Amino acid sequence: MRAVVQRVTEASVTVDGVVTGKIDNGFLVLLGVTAGDTDEHVRVLAGKIARLRVFRDEQEKMNLSLLDTGGQALVVSQFTLYADVAKGNRPSFINAAPPDQANRLYEDFCAALAGQGVVVEKGVFGAHMDVRLLNDGPVTICLDTDVWVK
Repeated sequence: MRAVVQRVTEASVTVDGVVTGKIDNGFLVLLGVTAGDTDEHVRVLAGKIARLRVFRDEQEKMNLSLLDTGGQALVVSQFTLYADVAKGNRPSFINAAPPDQANRLYEDFCAALAGQGVVVEKGVFGAHMDVRLLNDGPVTICLDTDVWVK
């Protein structure tokens, strides 16, 4: 699993003119799923993101997590995180999980993050989404579960 986590002061997702998810302070999480991902990947990544200490404390140091600040998460499925451009200029998405598996793990990830105590809003899996955000910092962190789950 891969995630691009952006610290935001606000973020929203709109599908066909309807806002499907909206948060204030917290994380916009772009989530990619690959065929080898399991429930263990979901669990590890949800815990890492809930506890990722990139919010400012009283001394202006990045030392607080979503759990510490009461921040929210807007989670958007993003199969293009597994784009392969090693050959040519047109990306291959062969490494992205099939839609049924990806959707299940996306939903499981959202539930696992909510289970950590984070308020979770979502995009719409497989839809064309307009994503808006105001990146705070900017702070953008890329996470890959291959680092923690073998």
